[in-house]
Amino acid sequence: MGIAIGEEHEALAATVRRWCETRGTVGVARAALDAESDGLDELWPELGPLGWTGLAVSEADGGQGYGLSELAVVLEELGRGCLPGPFLSTVVVAVALDRWGSDPELVARLAAGTVPAGLALSSELEMRGAGVSGRAAVVWNGATAEVLLVPVQVDGATVWGIVDRADVSVRDLPSFDRTRRLVEVTLDQAALPAARRLAPGAPVEALATLLAGAELVGVADWCVSTAATYATERVQFGRPIGQFQAVKHRCADMLVDVEGMRSTVYWAAWCIGADDADASVAASTAKIWCGDASKRVMASALQVHGGIGFTWEHDLHFFLKRAQLDQLAFGDASAHRARLASLLRPRVEAGESVV
Repeated sequence: MGIAIGEEHEALAATVRRWCETRGTVGVARAALDAESDGLDELWPELGPLGWTGLAVSEADGGQGYGLSELAVVLEELGRGCLPGPFLSTVVVAVALDRWGSDPELVARLAAGTVPAGLALSSELEMRGAGVSGRAAVVWNGATAEVLLVPVQVDGATVWGIVDRADVSVRDLPSFDRTRRLVEVTLDQAALPAARRLAPGAPVEALATLLAGAELVGVADWCVSTAATYATERVQFGRPIGQFQAVKHRCADMLVDVEGMRSTVYWAAWCIGADDADASVAASTAKIWCGDASKRVMASALQVHGGIGFTWEHDLHFFLKRAQLDQLAFGDASAHRARLASLLRPRVEAGESVV
């Protein structure tokens, strides 16, 4: 499958966008924030029957059998809606276990949306005898998850595995995006069956980085369209501010940034989905561009909106906070520049092309 957005992708995007507009996911995010929850009870039961949690899971394991490009389309649109809850972490776990694991029963439950999952961003876990012990410092949606995907040191190598939420102790962590709850978990001889260990070298970080980037595209795209609309409505000095050159330039630059973000994300989706040799390069490239570009888009959106953009009543701050969390997840742009340099250095030293 190529990376171009075709009619099927456009139809899928339109379907997800209509659902977001109907369900008012930003409104749910605001309600979840006020209630100090993550919107799990409100929206989560709907996502499984829609087929989105299992979109990129193979049909043999209970999914829809589509690819990562289609899943990126869904995450982009859900990013536009600032969907609260554990969707992103759950689909990462579902796809990872489907592709690189051997527990089809759990994959089917994840694909059906009956089991929400958490995802560790970092950990100090290791196998000690028959169980896993240690600490995972930051886990996405660990408070409401039933299973957690964590990196574990096994005989000196990092192996990703899935542990049950019931086998860990949890401590809530503060998060500037309060619609995505973060926790710290501690494990003491937690069970890690062989069927729930992913294959060595499974590119979980690349997968999670890609899908966080796809969500960032949607977040940034919402900011572009909202800022452009506001620029046609806000009148200053007798005419809409969108007629002023400085505002026009900001909106144009925002659009260019978002299109660049989208291109890198869909290239990474194709590479990872096809097990291409450039999968890690593509994932880091996407994170670098999406991280830097989304910062510029957020800053410009705030400037175009002026004072109203800084208020609690405006929805922009939800998207700003979501973008800040996604920018940091699995390494920020600076970390991925260093990673990209380490990936490309052998090619340069061998006199090979890096493009």
